[in-house]
Amino acid sequence: MVSRAPVFEFILLSCYFWLHCSSENFIFNGFKQATDRLNLVNSTKITKDGLLQLTNDTNNVLGQAFFLSPIPMIKINENVSEAISFSTSFILDIVTVGSAGGHGLTFAIAPSKELPEAYIANYLGLFSPSNNGNFSNHVFAVEFDHVMDNGLFNDTDDNHVGVDLNSLKSNTTHKAAYFSNQNSMVEFRLESGKPIQAWIDYNGTSKILDITVAPLPIPKPSRALISYHVDLTPIFKNEMYVGFTSSTGKLASSHYIIAWSFSNEGLAQAIDLSRLPKFPHPPGTITVSRSEVIRIGILSTVVTLTMIAILFGVSLYLWQRSKLAETIEDWEKEHPHRLPYKDLYRATKGFKETEILGTGGFGHVYMGLLPKTKEMVAIKKISNNARQGMREFVAEISSLGRMRHRKFGTWWSSVDGAKETKIFSWYTSL
Repeated sequence: MVSRAPVFEFILLSCYFWLHCSSENFIFNGFKQATDRLNLVNSTKITKDGLLQLTNDTNNVLGQAFFLSPIPMIKINENVSEAISFSTSFILDIVTVGSAGGHGLTFAIAPSKELPEAYIANYLGLFSPSNNGNFSNHVFAVEFDHVMDNGLFNDTDDNHVGVDLNSLKSNTTHKAAYFSNQNSMVEFRLESGKPIQAWIDYNGTSKILDITVAPLPIPKPSRALISYHVDLTPIFKNEMYVGFTSSTGKLASSHYIIAWSFSNEGLAQAIDLSRLPKFPHPPGTITVSRSEVIRIGILSTVVTLTMIAILFGVSLYLWQRSKLAETIEDWEKEHPHRLPYKDLYRATKGFKETEILGTGGFGHVYMGLLPKTKEMVAIKKISNNARQGMREFVAEISSLGRMRHRKFGTWWSSVDGAKETKIFSWYTSL
């Protein structure tokens, strides 16, 4: 008869090994299908666009979102407990209405999927005044803080990334920045309203925690912003919950997670940037797609060109009108048989040189065809530069009016007025 004891022991050992060594890998390129896989607390919700919104622009609220299943975070190696390696990557976005907001968000690993004692404002929905700093918290977090609190937590500035172990008084912090390919540090604002990607990698063997951040779409920099030696074994329990927390105070911001990848075995899967949901935007703003921008640009160009064409046409019309404008002076009223200057202008093709018949003492004589009557006439144009007085001029008009040309018949006469922009014309009776 075969003893069942070894078989039973083998099953127990197998279950224990699975419990403490099983791997967990997941990725969310947006959260539309993640409702049944996350535990959402207080103000946290998944928006219709698939964004994980931890807090909104309401004052004094907190939000928490943890992966629903616990994840093994301790492994047993030769009867020695050791924190396992893990890797996570996520895209966050902090949208502020107005000039300033608060307070920030954290990526957290905690012993529970809810933190009921958590507090608002600068406690980031993670701890409270009563438990902040307690070793019994068993909480590891990376904070993305955009409000300075140099009294309670000794914050160095209002735009930093920090490592928190059971307390919001960070073990190490650094101003939000990334290292470029030239190894120069480039700073940026956490609450810029633009998406930011974060990478958190912990090596359980070397005890090195690397934290890297960069605005989208910059790929992961080769050099981490924070590289910190820390043993997380005393912090972790056998099973832990991973997720995010956030809070607002008197100042408020909407804190979003757009995508999230996690693994406790090797590097987390790369987030597919082409599959991200629509980025959040401040209330009251309008988002416009690329096609709409092109369409609006074309429409604006057409409207602008049309307006320019209309203005050009109006200007040309007014210029032509002013060119043919005339003023009747008192002495002209004695000669009622008068033709508008524009008729004489058109009859001579604009007093074109090719229409000149001859030149007299005070001006040129042009051949003309009256536009209305189609009558061939001779038109004399007397320049306002001529040394001829008004009396001589009127006398000449009277004499011309009593003459008939053997070819053209009636003589019509015209004179430039005293002003350069005005031209007067008339004709006398037969």
